[in-house]
Amino acid sequence: MKRILFFAAAAIAALSCSSPSESDCTYLVDPFIGTAAHGHVFPGAATPFGMVQMSPDNGTSGWDWCSGYNYADSMIAGFSHTHLSGTGIGDLCDILFLPSMNEFNLDLPDSTASIARLNRSLFSHASEQARPGYYAVALANGITAELTATPRCGLQRYTANYDGCVYLLVDLGFAINWDRPYECRLAWDGSRLSGKRISTGWAEKQYLFFSSLFSVTPDKVMMVNAGNITEGISVDGRNVACILTFNMKRGEELVVKTGISAVDEDGAAENLAAEAAGLGFNSAAAAAGMAWQKRLGVVKAASTDASVLKTFYTALYHSMIAPCLYMDADNRYRGTDGRVHQDDRFTNYTVFSLWDTYRAAHPLFTIIAPDRVPEFINTMLTIRDQQGRLPVWSLAGNETDCMIGYHAVPVIADAIHKGIPGFDYDQALLASVHSASLDSRGLNHYRRYGYIPSELENESVAKTLEYAIDDWCISQMASDLGRPELEAEFLRRSANYRNLFDTTLLFVRGRMSDGSWRPDFDPLYSHHTRSDFTEGNAWQYTWLVPHDVEGLISLFGGREYFLQRLDSLFNVTEKVRGENASPDISGLIGQYAHGNEPSHHIAYLFSMAGAPEKTETMVRRIMSEMYSDRHDGICGNEDCGQMSSWYVFSAMGFYPVNPANGRFILGSPALDKAIVTLPGGKEFRIIAVNNGPGKVNVSEVFLNGQKIERNYITYEEIMTGGELRFIMK
Repeated sequence: MKRILFFAAAAIAALSCSSPSESDCTYLVDPFIGTAAHGHVFPGAATPFGMVQMSPDNGTSGWDWCSGYNYADSMIAGFSHTHLSGTGIGDLCDILFLPSMNEFNLDLPDSTASIARLNRSLFSHASEQARPGYYAVALANGITAELTATPRCGLQRYTANYDGCVYLLVDLGFAINWDRPYECRLAWDGSRLSGKRISTGWAEKQYLFFSSLFSVTPDKVMMVNAGNITEGISVDGRNVACILTFNMKRGEELVVKTGISAVDEDGAAENLAAEAAGLGFNSAAAAAGMAWQKRLGVVKAASTDASVLKTFYTALYHSMIAPCLYMDADNRYRGTDGRVHQDDRFTNYTVFSLWDTYRAAHPLFTIIAPDRVPEFINTMLTIRDQQGRLPVWSLAGNETDCMIGYHAVPVIADAIHKGIPGFDYDQALLASVHSASLDSRGLNHYRRYGYIPSELENESVAKTLEYAIDDWCISQMASDLGRPELEAEFLRRSANYRNLFDTTLLFVRGRMSDGSWRPDFDPLYSHHTRSDFTEGNAWQYTWLVPHDVEGLISLFGGREYFLQRLDSLFNVTEKVRGENASPDISGLIGQYAHGNEPSHHIAYLFSMAGAPEKTETMVRRIMSEMYSDRHDGICGNEDCGQMSSWYVFSAMGFYPVNPANGRFILGSPALDKAIVTLPGGKEFRIIAVNNGPGKVNVSEVFLNGQKIERNYITYEEIMTGGELRFIMK
């Protein structure tokens, strides 16, 4: 086995780029960062915001395998075409291929077991390699595997490490975590393998069709149903597979190109023809790398600390994996109504982890990817037309209703306030008001009582606070669009957070429908499924008022008391309590939990209360303690780009505390320099003078040569171009 792995590792090394150019920042990205511990990211190949995420699957079920892969594992069950990046629930991992130079064992323990999982191969991390748009590994079963992708296609290149038969398993019955197939089909027409996989999981009904072409004609094609070999060239069932056999020489290559579609097999074949039919593997990998370089090159960063630079560019990379393309090359897509639609007015997307990403990822897109913003919002508005409300957590044409709030609203409000064109502002406002007027998810109680009573709805405090944020965003939308009555109504609603603030204890807490406080209050208590809070406790949620920080300060009795309690948050020594405390409460400094999104704005509140030096010190501490260039370098679930977007903003020196007012609160840049390329060829330069270890505080800030006394810059100032200069001390 050592000889095989050495040969394969040498082959992989020969394919790697030798010396990157100065303009190429993809070499600073390490896709393995966040694959260990609770980061939940995948290391495989994708294009920016692409439909395909071609990546290895360990075949292990468990929370830390939500992406299909965890660095702690030593087995690979195959390579599938769809993956989630950093989520706390597992799904996808569809259309899995497993190559081997050993015959497959078909003796399944039961009819639902996966052939791929039964035949997993050992591998060594020393034989793995990954960069944006490319992944490679040497398997102990005699195959060197390489992966790359186009937006709608996955490409695999398998090299035989000795003479013999290469067996290629296509396993539609492969399922881990919550995903389960229930209607599958495979068919071979003499040159092409095609099929469908309809499954249920986090996405209640997910359709995926595929079409694959092979660079070498197989010597044998065998269909399998629940471990039993079947006659013919097609098979239908819940647990179907195909085994293709190729006689190959040592060093000979087999390239597999696969188009996928949520519409039908014809759509998958057309996607393959449009993007990959005449494309060689090396050319595809180079094109994927160039696509990433174009996106990553929007920010040219510099630092004397190589680990900071690597962490920054990997975070920038992770911020642009989702949302994911969900539309065929002919503009057809499957909607949330289950029907197939065709629309050439916009590009349809999926994987909207909005409870997470409204906070920083979507505001980041307005700077680094403004071309995507109207596409995302048009998708949200189309989803509203199809399912009757704006998306909450949209996945593969399904509304999962995961998490709380109706957080398409902050994304829309932010885009309107920033004047980003390309969608109907009036229809967006109407859709937002409609979502706020529904009776589901506790909104009926919220409107009746001005808060959600604890005995009537789980997660009552968290829901009330998140709804108040959304209400403020609708108020701002109404203001921007000249609707004063609507503005006043939702501004009033946005103050509902006050109804759950106990001024005697200085915490938000649950309240009953009769107005009394919920008894037995413990600010340290957390329960993952039955609590007044969502993945948190009162210590963390008390600060979740990013839209009205001044109002929150007044509830504490003024800035002095506010700052004292904010200090306590980071210094309290007691631990989270609860028999089923949420595992998402991670990345702790005191009771501050950076591993979960409701805490992400909190360190910047020091500055907003008049203590900027405390913001500067704390954000630099969070960057150094909660992020690194190691495999466990993300302290909690990456959550489709939110954890990474926090780092990207903070490393540049500012952060959108209120995600929809166009202001960015100043912090302490970890980078020495960053140049952001803007539309129209303009640049926004960020420079940290005298930056270095131990110099985390800021003495002065200059915008375009003028000293600024305020603690923020605006979106308009950034997008106009110019220079933001921090003088560090």
